[in-house]
Amino acid sequence: MIKIAIGLLSLAGVAFLFGAQQPSSGSMAELAPSGKLRVGINFGNALLAVRSDGTSGGIAVDLARELSKRIGRPMEIIPYASARELVDGAKNLAWDVAFLATDPDRAAEIIFTAPYLEIDTTYLVPPGSPLRTLADVDRQGIRISVSDRSAYDLFLTRFLKRAQLVRAPNVPASVELYFEQRLEALAGLKPLLMEAAERQPGSRVLDGRFTVVEQAVGAPRGHAAAAAYLRDFVETVKASGLVAQIIQKNGVRGVSVAPAAQHAQ
Repeated sequence: MIKIAIGLLSLAGVAFLFGAQQPSSGSMAELAPSGKLRVGINFGNALLAVRSDGTSGGIAVDLARELSKRIGRPMEIIPYASARELVDGAKNLAWDVAFLATDPDRAAEIIFTAPYLEIDTTYLVPPGSPLRTLADVDRQGIRISVSDRSAYDLFLTRFLKRAQLVRAPNVPASVELYFEQRLEALAGLKPLLMEAAERQPGSRVLDGRFTVVEQAVGAPRGHAAAAAYLRDFVETVKASGLVAQIIQKNGVRGVSVAPAAQHAQ
């Protein structure tokens, strides 16, 4: 009997460590009130989510599938073309859980976990540009293409004093806007800017970063029980190495697993 008890305790410890714990009835009622997990995904961020031939994939989608498996409920993806639209979906409870970047301006609508992923942001500038450093960009007459209400748009709106932000509906549109209107800079996630630079020989991705975009998981404001479960889920998948494995599986470069949250240490 003692051996059986020890064995059960050991299994319970492994289950807790790797996130197999089941959500409480209260958190389940908020995670999947309709009986399925409705997950908001921003497909405007190709680093984290992609759609092809009717199927969805990417880091955010793989983590959402893992969450669905752990709570034992089927998943329904609620797709969005931009972070702006995804955030707006929280207002009418269009989704139960969402994968998106944290930002203070979004906290009024969404309760965020600590980040699971970090991505540097910088600028792409055209050939022959006099802009050499990040500080050079914030000048009168500098027009910066940016994806409307992306995490880095929200940051730059607070930070920039002189340069003008020219907004496009989503990330692909911001890239096209930069090229078509021959703007002085394109703001974005560094890995995506490196891809865009390949279209413009002689262009440069500026060194350094103006902020780090922290990708996290969110629940609509007021869903505290769901948010508590999601916080534990994120810390578990980081600590177990699952986030790192999913990054490697998807072949995404220029991103890194976020450190453990302070409260989890």
